Amino acid sequence: MTQEERRLALPLATRAALASVAMALFLLALKGFAAWHTGSVAMLGSLADTGLDLLASLVTLYGVRLAATPADHDHRFGHGKAEALAALFQVGLITASAAGIGWRALMALGETAPTQDAEFGIGVSIVAIGATVLLLWYQRRIIRQTGSVAIMADNVHYQSDVLLNGSVIAALILDQYLGWHGADALFGIAIAAWLAWGAFQASSNAIDQLMDKEWPEDQRSAFLDIAARQPGLRGIHDFRTRRSGSHDFAQFHMEVDPTITVARAHDLVESVERNLKRAFPKVEVLIHLDPEGHVDTDNPLVEADVTPHWFSKRVGY
Repeated sequence: MTQEERRLALPLATRAALASVAMALFLLALKGFAAWHTGSVAMLGSLADTGLDLLASLVTLYGVRLAATPADHDHRFGHGKAEALAALFQVGLITASAAGIGWRALMALGETAPTQDAEFGIGVSIVAIGATVLLLWYQRRIIRQTGSVAIMADNVHYQSDVLLNGSVIAALILDQYLGWHGADALFGIAIAAWLAWGAFQASSNAIDQLMDKEWPEDQRSAFLDIAARQPGLRGIHDFRTRRSGSHDFAQFHMEVDPTITVARAHDLVESVERNLKRAFPKVEVLIHLDPEGHVDTDNPLVEADVTPHWFSKRVGY
């Protein structure tokens, strides 16, 4: 994607995030009335999830806007980790909501009164499913045009909402039409467990980013394979990667023939950077040049004896 394409892509991603916020507000009002009107614990769980959807959509909007902010003097690597901090804040809210819904559902297990007006609750859930499907369609159009990682994650999140609203319909049908009065509470417990699992996953991803966890092994291998194709490259070591928000960073030491000129070595580095940029356009690459056979004596990975198996990749031509 060219610089001009990136400039035009930002408003599209922002509009998609705003559409997500607007949809969450609409569903929050609709489900709030439905939860009060029907007394359904499953509907209450769906309402809480929509509230969290609103928060997630706001964070997505924040992340998309923040992604357009260039690195500054105090933040030379950009502001991507703000997304991870915001995600940890979300995790606290999700966990509290899951605990509250689970407790209400457990209390409802001992109650014999059925939920009220299942037709209304089912109708609300059907409207919510239809609206969510419309949002998913719009988000996918934006993803195809912009490749926005933030909108892609939001799209996956809203896909789960279709299943969640379907579970509310099933709970109301089982409770009122089939007489299984414990179904609503059981679905409420299931929704609470699902929210708790989502909180765990969100916290894991956020902590991984804050701790600068390495890329997955297959992504590292693919990256090294592209770099190693450059004629004149004699070796690669000290390969390190990390992710910050929607941005990836990679750095490594590149070994070349010690007898070539500085200008020739510089050309080799630029050639490797161009190849990597074509294959990984969203990765910022930093390459340190070494003469072949040079061994760094101040490498913390070597001193700590945590050298990964891909630490020294010898390539010959």
